[in-house]
Amino acid sequence: MEKISIKEKIAYGLGDFASSMFWKLFSMFLMFFYTDVFGISAAAVGTMFLVTRIWDSLNDPMMGIIADRTHTKWGKFRPYLFFGAIPFGLIGFITFLSPDLSESGKLIYAYVTYTLMMMAYTAVNVPYSSLMGVMTNSSSEKTSLASFRFIGAFSGGLLVAATANGMVSYFGKEANGADNMGLGFQWTIGIYAILAAILFVVTFLGTKERLSVTSAPESNLKLDLKDMAKNAPWFIMLGASISILIFNSLRDGSIIYYFKYYVGDQTVFGTEFSYETLSSSYMSIWIGTNILGVLFAEPLAKKLGKKNAFQISVLTSAVLSIAIFFLDPNQVILLFLLNILIGISAGIVLPLIWSMYADIADYSEWKNGRRATGLIFSSSSMSQKFGWTLGGAITGWMLSGFGFEPNIVQTEQTLFGIKFIMSIAAGIGALLASVFLYFYSLDEKSMNQIESELAVMRTQHQQEHSHQD
Repeated sequence: MEKISIKEKIAYGLGDFASSMFWKLFSMFLMFFYTDVFGISAAAVGTMFLVTRIWDSLNDPMMGIIADRTHTKWGKFRPYLFFGAIPFGLIGFITFLSPDLSESGKLIYAYVTYTLMMMAYTAVNVPYSSLMGVMTNSSSEKTSLASFRFIGAFSGGLLVAATANGMVSYFGKEANGADNMGLGFQWTIGIYAILAAILFVVTFLGTKERLSVTSAPESNLKLDLKDMAKNAPWFIMLGASISILIFNSLRDGSIIYYFKYYVGDQTVFGTEFSYETLSSSYMSIWIGTNILGVLFAEPLAKKLGKKNAFQISVLTSAVLSIAIFFLDPNQVILLFLLNILIGISAGIVLPLIWSMYADIADYSEWKNGRRATGLIFSSSSMSQKFGWTLGGAITGWMLSGFGFEPNIVQTEQTLFGIKFIMSIAAGIGALLASVFLYFYSLDEKSMNQIESELAVMRTQHQQEHSHQD
């Protein structure tokens, strides 16, 4: 099997660098933009996120089906990166515009542009995810590609987390010294959009689809869906993926509440830090240590196997997250230490998920004689968005249930709830992922056999196709 060069792996990783810049903008800044810049109520924005993301979760498999049936001289999946680059950047830019409209007009504008943005994200990201499945049939190379992908993903997210606020402030300064955050967002998102479009083109130019459309029999939608309905590893991984994304979403969504209302301003090593600084540092360290975890994924998977590495990582994340519940507000150093360890363990999981989906695509082809890479990988993108949507909804529901009201001193019950969401509730999500993985059957021994038999099957099909021509 041809080894994939470091240069090509970097080119592949840059694709998720581009996607993740905007994903981090959505998760960290879009709510603030809608409420504080564009002037839409928080309740209306929350409802919009839920409605549009449910549609978006359904939209992903549709894109996978379309990509699986695409035939070009550039391959099945790479063309979407090239032709989708400019629309992605352009729609991303207009999503963060703030035209002077009526209250209902603003809400309609937000619904339309955010829906289009999510569709543009899907149109590029589902083929991008699927691309890994046709770059190589080596399980270890898939794990390596997945690691490069998530290094790119976390690096893109870290870039936004570190620079977005400063850029909005810088570009939002008018000549008279007044702050214009709307203008600041326009310039900032414009720069990110141009960078994302360029990086998608780099990924298109720098990668290669080695498993050509003639490597396996043509897929049939009805049969593909029937095959997936009988694919037990796919169902297991879908459940595990949603669970781990709920874990991540609960942590991300509760960090600012935890620091603002529970930790507050604290003195560390003789220096006083505001809760804003502490929470921003916590978020940046969370992303940075995720990157470290990604680096550990491939060697850990080689030593222990993907399933065992996954199990150890999620169990570690769960136990350490639950431990946060018992910390006092002034135990900041211990809180940050736990954050580092959780970040590393949680980072290990994410490339393993994508690599295991690639194994599931091979398993499906081996078992059924048909390859539906796009459909299977689109389910992983669907689980990502569905997990984030559920996590965000659960955070909101639990905050409300514990009596949360913004910008006041919280009751003991509400503080208990904020701590619970940040620690125990998130930990339960990670534990649930471990329960799903207990039933996962595609270990290294079975995948080695599947890879060997698939190589023979593909060679035979290639020969049959050549004879027919």
